[in-house]
Amino acid sequence: MEAKVTAHARFTIADIDKRVYGSFLEHLGRAVYTGIYEPGHPTADEHGMRRDVIDLVRELDTPICRYPGGNFVSAYNWEDGIGPKEDRPTRLDLAWRTSESNQVGIHEFAEWAKSANTEMMLAVNLGSRGLDDARNFVEYVNHPGGSYWSDLRKKNGRADPWDVKVWCLGNEMDGPWQVGHKSAHEYGHLANETAKALRAFDDKLQLIVCGSSSAEMPTYPQWEATVLEETYEQVDFISLHMYFMNYEKNTREYLALPEKLDRYIGTVSGVIDYVKAKKRAKHDVKISFDEWNVWYHERKQDEKRVKEWDWPHAPVLLEDIYNFEDVLQVGCILNTFIRRSDVVGIACIAQLVNVIAPIMTEPGGASWKQTIYYPFQFASRYGRGTALQLDVDCPSYNADIAANVSYLDVAGVHDGDAGTVTFFAVNRHESEAITIDLALERFGEAKSVEHTLIKHDDLEAVNSRDNPDNVKPERKEGANLAGGKITVTVPPYSYSMIRVTL
Repeated sequence: MEAKVTAHARFTIADIDKRVYGSFLEHLGRAVYTGIYEPGHPTADEHGMRRDVIDLVRELDTPICRYPGGNFVSAYNWEDGIGPKEDRPTRLDLAWRTSESNQVGIHEFAEWAKSANTEMMLAVNLGSRGLDDARNFVEYVNHPGGSYWSDLRKKNGRADPWDVKVWCLGNEMDGPWQVGHKSAHEYGHLANETAKALRAFDDKLQLIVCGSSSAEMPTYPQWEATVLEETYEQVDFISLHMYFMNYEKNTREYLALPEKLDRYIGTVSGVIDYVKAKKRAKHDVKISFDEWNVWYHERKQDEKRVKEWDWPHAPVLLEDIYNFEDVLQVGCILNTFIRRSDVVGIACIAQLVNVIAPIMTEPGGASWKQTIYYPFQFASRYGRGTALQLDVDCPSYNADIAANVSYLDVAGVHDGDAGTVTFFAVNRHESEAITIDLALERFGEAKSVEHTLIKHDDLEAVNSRDNPDNVKPERKEGANLAGGKITVTVPPYSYSMIRVTL
């Protein structure tokens, strides 16, 4: 099978916001406790954070991390996580029917974020709480001093403010499962008044209002229209969430799901444009896709277990073990975000450690990279720059979710500072290799090309503590460069990064 791809230096989509490669940590399962935080671990630093995990996060180069939830935040009292640890209360987390020790709070997370080389993206509780608690939290985190909350921060050991710029106004408030669930009008009004109060403190904050928690919600997309009509002048982003499942074990259908993601983004982008026009607004609201990942391997049985257990602390929960097939899916998702970089300004893989995550840990023991670590790492490290509007001519197939799904899913990024053009390519064909004829126009002379491949003959292949390198990238020979054109053959069901030095 052949595919022709043309990249032209002047045919661009947008400059990519590096925060598209963001991450997420929630007080859920072992994401925090024995994930990033384990004081007794052999690698623990002076704050109790696992250095082995910090090293893996730094390798990902994820620029921003959303915290502390997720569903958890909708009944969370941020004040429980400050002050002497021995005085912090244990609370019941209603979202996941677990107990929360509050040994990790804003101070500990901030120290971890600094060590992991990532910025904080904090969420406020607009479920069980509201405006007053949100403004107090922002004051505690961001005010230099001379007020009650900022002076309390100083008393608790942090003299300088953290100056966090990005704040989420609640989480999934459209969901009946959410503590403090509200109608679109109720939530929109509360979010707008909270945003006004936060902007009275600092009008340069970037605020994210809750959109739909999935495209299947019965209120979608009217929720977006109603909430944005209430909040448009006060917010910078609207959040979307989507998880990808393959319960039927149908790879062709599974790998077509990013077509649904693309429609989801396109629909909400249209709603944003409609409200902007209706408001005669001057500023743009973008999408924060702040929860996304493959999530189905452990989902059904664990959601059943949650209803049965008796408030355990940091239990094994939602620890999906990702396979090679999921590498292909994550690659296609990231390609979609790159191609939609004109409207998607933030995205957060959910989550970062242990809970539906690219990094796994063993309490007291090893940490390792799941299979999906690698496509996320490649996009994060090499997908910085300007997204290219590619011309792609490739055979396609029809799926239930969409017609004319290209067998070659590809995105291109031009990094003018580094002098590179990088292509991320997924071959969605089960049995045929694709020979890609890649033409570069107006980029100047191409000096060299590198091809890195992730391929395994078993779609169910996984990485584990005992076999952490079962699925991993390999540098391949055979990518030919001649006369400004590149020819490279990618095997069936494979992920490739093709990197051209100019």
